[in-house]
Amino acid sequence: MGWIADESVDFRIIESLRESGYKVEAIVESTAGIDDNQVLKMANDKGLTLLTEDKDFGELTYRLKKPNNGILLLRLSGVKIDDKIRMVVETIENHEDDIADAFAVLSKNKLRIKQ
Repeated sequence: MGWIADESVDFRIIESLRESGYKVEAIVESTAGIDDNQVLKMANDKGLTLLTEDKDFGELTYRLKKPNNGILLLRLSGVKIDDKIRMVVETIENHEDDIADAFAVLSKNKLRIKQ
């Protein structure tokens, strides 16, 4: 399983995931400035799970029924970057298969996964 991180994701998270052995394509490196619809389509076309901090992807997924291969929405504002990195890496290590083809939200206190 691979990942695509939209521009809202702190690049230090992307680097840490890569260092942990995960394949992560970063929109900021490949196609900076594309809109959310294009990001979601790219992720879907490439079979990648989207990593984002942008809650607009929830609307695209639920209200507009846009297809996707899974989304992990990070709701970690106010969390120190070192803790945020640890939480994201641990979540992916422990729940990567559960997040595939689902909409998951990682907050300070829990991970919610909706199939």
